[in-house]
Amino acid sequence: MRANRQIQTKRAEEGVALLISIFILLLISVVAIALIVSSGTESALAGNYRSSTGVYYAALSGLEEARGRVFSKNPDAFKTTNPANFLPPSGTALNMGDTYYLINPIGGEAITPWDSASTYPDSQFRAEFTLSGFFSPTNPSPTALSVWNRNPLNALILPGPLYKWVRINAVSELSLNIDVDADGKADSITPLYYDGARFSNNPAAGSQVLELTSFATLPNGSQKLLQYLAAPIPINFPIIPAAVTLAGNNVNFDAPDSTGFKVDGTDHDSVGSCVPVAGGVTGIGYTNASDSSASNIKAGNVTAHKTNYIGTGGSPPGTTPNVYPVTLPSFQMPSDFNALVQAITQNSDVVITGPATGSGLTAATTAMSSSNPMTVVVNGDLDLNAWNHTGYGLLLVTGNLNYDPDATWYGIVLVIGKGTVTGTKGGIGQFDGAMLVAKIFDASGNLLPDPNLGASKVAYSDGMGGKGHYYSNCWIKASLPVGGYRILSFHEISQ
Repeated sequence: MRANRQIQTKRAEEGVALLISIFILLLISVVAIALIVSSGTESALAGNYRSSTGVYYAALSGLEEARGRVFSKNPDAFKTTNPANFLPPSGTALNMGDTYYLINPIGGEAITPWDSASTYPDSQFRAEFTLSGFFSPTNPSPTALSVWNRNPLNALILPGPLYKWVRINAVSELSLNIDVDADGKADSITPLYYDGARFSNNPAAGSQVLELTSFATLPNGSQKLLQYLAAPIPINFPIIPAAVTLAGNNVNFDAPDSTGFKVDGTDHDSVGSCVPVAGGVTGIGYTNASDSSASNIKAGNVTAHKTNYIGTGGSPPGTTPNVYPVTLPSFQMPSDFNALVQAITQNSDVVITGPATGSGLTAATTAMSSSNPMTVVVNGDLDLNAWNHTGYGLLLVTGNLNYDPDATWYGIVLVIGKGTVTGTKGGIGQFDGAMLVAKIFDASGNLLPDPNLGASKVAYSDGMGGKGHYYSNCWIKASLPVGGYRILSFHEISQ
């Protein structure tokens, strides 16, 4: 009986090993399939991530190229590479609805984003500006080629970024859906401006806000739309409080004995969309009212020709000669002015090593014009003797400025450093804008220790001619140096 039970038990256990083997094999197969599926998923995710990252940076490269090239100091600025047929002249605002495209036609493909039937249409413009009454981009729109399609980059074997176009345009309350003028409605289609802290509908508030929209696509079909709002940010610049401002201790203004020479603080000149406003500033201003500055400035020919020195500042306003103490907030010590000199130099169009002459100034500023004011820095003395020309923009001289009254300058003249201005010749030229003179260096060229400035001086000889100095708020604004375009907002646009 025992033997029979053992035989039956063995027979009942036959085939168990096979079942266990099959089960283990199935388990291994499931794990293997899961690993294969997981690996494929990870590969797909990695591929998608690479595509997403690649198209993102392609679009971002377009934004950065456009942001860099709208800045006039960039060697590849649009005003340099496309001076006549792309963006409006400097100082001219973009109109609402006008569109300008930076295009990147890789391989010679046609890039016409204003055409809704094109390969890469700008459908975003219609979505954003329909409520503003602009249903499609300007057709055709002005275009500029990417630097990757220009010498020397177009000769490289490596391809450039794969963005297709970047649109540049103005924005408004309505297009951005923000209430700028605090009237409870985001309804204005007036272009927006930026004063360094906030948006404004007023062109006088600051620089225009530009919208940059970049479209990129990869060969696998991945696409991306990115957008900046950007505006040029002015450097920390003093509000010049007089037609001629002398900063420092024991300053001196020695005027020529001429009935035709004037210093006029009332506002003059229109520039672009800027028009002069009623009023103006002090004629001749000095910053240290506690010393003998007043008597130094009023001495001699200023007193002899009282009615030639007029302005709206002082107490009582309009008294002649119009010579009064003024203030320069945040600019009271040598270090303050030295920081200003460094900031202007870093953002200048031209830096000339002095001593320099008028011919050197001419050679360095061939691109300067009324529509293209330049920031020119002369490190050292500048002698304008026989320079019978007209300049536009900001002129900074760290040494002595010897003025030829046959010359004319529209904009800002800063003589900060040695702080002296001289002039002896006759002529019929004039300054339109403002002049600021400050002595911050000692006789050896070392920066004076804070807090006291030196004795700045304007010394015109009795026989000097010229029409004098005329304040112009518009030319000051047109000549203010700015830093690069700051990004005010950034976002991706869903498609």
